[in-house]
Amino acid sequence: MKDLKNHQQAEQAEWQATQQRELTKLRGAQRHLYINVGAYLVISVIEFYLAIVGHSQTLRADAFNNLSGIISSVLLLIGIYIARDIHDDDLMGQPLPEDSTASGQRLQLTRFHYETVFTMITGIVMIAIAASVMYSGIKSLMNPADQEVPRPITLLGAAVATVIMLGVWWLNKRAGRKLQNAALTAAAQDSLSDAVTSIGTMVAIGGALAFQVTWLDGVASMLVALFILTSGIRIFRESSLNLADYFDPKVEHQFGQAIAEFAAVEKVLELKAHYNGNVVTLDVVIAVDPHMEVQDSYRLGEEIEAVMRRRFGIVDTDVMAVPAG
Repeated sequence: MKDLKNHQQAEQAEWQATQQRELTKLRGAQRHLYINVGAYLVISVIEFYLAIVGHSQTLRADAFNNLSGIISSVLLLIGIYIARDIHDDDLMGQPLPEDSTASGQRLQLTRFHYETVFTMITGIVMIAIAASVMYSGIKSLMNPADQEVPRPITLLGAAVATVIMLGVWWLNKRAGRKLQNAALTAAAQDSLSDAVTSIGTMVAIGGALAFQVTWLDGVASMLVALFILTSGIRIFRESSLNLADYFDPKVEHQFGQAIAEFAAVEKVLELKAHYNGNVVTLDVVIAVDPHMEVQDSYRLGEEIEAVMRRRFGIVDTDVMAVPAG
């Protein structure tokens, strides 16, 4: 009984350490997202103003694209805020059943899902903005009388946006890898596509000015919309798969192979990994010697959990042992 109590205390201490590491990562991600909001705001204001005075639909489309960056960053900040709110005993005002773990692990793992929820909403917003920009581009092409060559000043807006977005992408990519944070990784993908879009905007405006082609501006705005749409669909797909409890079968196979290496494990019968935000948990059923004592099977489960935590960073592995044969 004393060993069990000591083990529970060690488990709780391990979870508290894991929780603090994740919260520290979330605080770091939050700081970077504030930088994102500021950068996107500056770019959007500059591009909207220059698009109006320079009569460029492509630059206007790029401004809308960067406006989606503001919205997505704010949504991700909300998701991270909820995930970090460890002093809240409910979710969005809804009470939860009493947490069976003294450390509050169940509730915190549930909170971590909100980062993914708001990442998915970001994808939906980007898809909606892409549809709006695409509609404007088609409308422009159907009314040739409204088409005109953009003014040279619009090149400045596209150039400024390109430089700033490349800087934001580099910061997000570096921080995403360091913090292993899905929100920053999604933000990095978004900012890279935004930088590419700004480069395309600059090329399109330059081409329209060089060749005095009136329809090129409208076509380029539709290509910008296509970039936004592609990024939105990708982010929505990845986050929705996460929320649907999908996990890469190849990675699960690696987990199973690691557990099967234990001499006392005769077979891995079932294995299911789960994402909780950026945190991975694992449920596994193993077949063992029918005559194995309860104490030995318990120790085996603890050894498996320690190895999975050390090798793969899995914060919690629930092991169920059943008699083989």
